[in-house]
Amino acid sequence: MDRARTDDQRPGAAQRPQESGGAAPGRGGRMSRQRKTAAVLRLLRGEDLEIVSRSLSVTAATLSGWRDAFLAAGEAALATKPSTGEELESDRLKAKLGAALIERDLLHEKIAILEANRPLARRKLRR
Repeated sequence: MDRARTDDQRPGAAQRPQESGGAAPGRGGRMSRQRKTAAVLRLLRGEDLEIVSRSLSVTAATLSGWRDAFLAAGEAALATKPSTGEELESDRLKAKLGAALIERDLLHEKIAILEANRPLARRKLRR
C-alpha cells in the first residue's frame, strides 16, 4: 500500500471539495455554526431545499429544523426592547435593592428567632 499518499491525493478528493469549519459531507460528523448559517441563508435566498440538502448530505428535515431555529432566534432578538445605559443601571440598582431587602428580612427573622429562644435569658435568682 502506498503510504506516501496524502489526504489531498486520496481518490475522489477532486469530486468532494472540503469547506473549512465543518464536517465532511456524508461522513456523519457535526457541522459548524458557520456552515449551518450558510445553508440556511441559501434556503432563505430561494435555493431549492433538495439541492441544498444533497450538496451538504443532510436531510431536508434537518435543514428545515435549522431554518426554523434560525428564524425563531431572529424573531426573539427583534422582540426584546433595546436597553439604554440608564435602563441597564436602573435594572442593576433594582436588583441590588431587592437583594438588600431580602437580606434585611432574613436578618429580622433570625433576630426574632434568637430573641424568642433566648438561651441566656435572665432568670430570677433563687435565694
